[in-house]
Amino acid sequence: MTAYVIAHLQEAAPNAEIAEYIERITATFEPYGGRFLVHATRHEVLEGSWPGYAVVIGFPGTAEARAWWDSPAYQEIAPLRSIHIGSDIILVGGLPEGYDAASTAQSMREALPAG
Repeated sequence: MTAYVIAHLQEAAPNAEIAEYIERITATFEPYGGRFLVHATRHEVLEGSWPGYAVVIGFPGTAEARAWWDSPAYQEIAPLRSIHIGSDIILVGGLPEGYDAASTAQSMREALPAG
């Protein structure tokens, strides 16, 4: 099942280390089947606030995403980003083909107290 690494990156002043990170990151995730789905593209806030940028990298599964994150190649360049850009980064598994949110709602209703 697919997996996604999702990053919410804060605004940062451009500098040589961030440029190097961006130049090198693709080579670190491609061996694990990763690819950019969203990379600091323009976004529209529909509710709440979202300062900064969104990045989404898709992987064939959570094992591949975790292997990339833990890889020596990525860990070598990660400080080039993390010392300059505040961020929140999560790993989330995707849904199976044919997922139906109504079945989740039904399970929630069944778990409600009678009354």
